[in-house]
Amino acid sequence: MDIKKVPTNTITRDIKSLAEPTGNIYETVVILSKRANQIALAEKKELSKKLEDFRGERDTKDEVFENKEQIEISKYYERQPKPDLQAISEFQAGELYFKVASSDDIVK
Repeated sequence: MDIKKVPTNTITRDIKSLAEPTGNIYETVVILSKRANQIALAEKKELSKKLEDFRGERDTKDEVFENKEQIEISKYYERQPKPDLQAISEFQAGELYFKVASSDDIVK
């Protein structure tokens, strides 16, 4: 999904149309929350990896606060759409694959 197409603020959505693919709003919410968690973890790993380059044993407090590249990277991630908005956009665009477990799939 193109992140530029994802709204950065919350908008009102029709619950009935959002629940159409699953037939149940609660299943839809579970799918969206799991995808939002996946997106958030991926972003956290990516941000941590980029910020790891700036960490060093010799850094002083003054150097940490004055590192403009680090600040720009952090601001970039703050401006990104929230993971839940990305998950909803992917779901509405039909880009999410999900499988509903049947009673046969459950191991007792």
